[in-house]
Amino acid sequence: MRTAKNVLGTDLETCSLSPATGWFRDGCCRSGAGDVGLHLLCARMTEEFLEFSRDHGNDLSTPNPEWDFPGLVPGDQWCLCIERWKEALAAGVAPPVVLAATHISTLEFVSLEELQEHAADSE
Repeated sequence: MRTAKNVLGTDLETCSLSPATGWFRDGCCRSGAGDVGLHLLCARMTEEFLEFSRDHGNDLSTPNPEWDFPGLVPGDQWCLCIERWKEALAAGVAPPVVLAATHISTLEFVSLEELQEHAADSE
């Protein structure tokens, strides 16, 4: 099996196992059949983004035990739908991107330069 690549061209790293993120809830930002949102971008949550997402119909802060979802807080890393990140970018509240954990397919929707401008501090 071929290893998925990140936007830097190296092996895709884990975004988060606590909380478990990704379309497959395996910690990796990769997509599969049925993932119409394309959960490809690993982002580090900020209060501004969590408020923006809640205001746009996707409350990522409130726990949902039915889905084994603990609710996110600033600092958590989470695989985002690429279109939601682009909306947040346009609104000036895009959360930082963890480049090594962001799937290479993200580059079909945003440029590497845009991602690098919003790279998380640890990179």
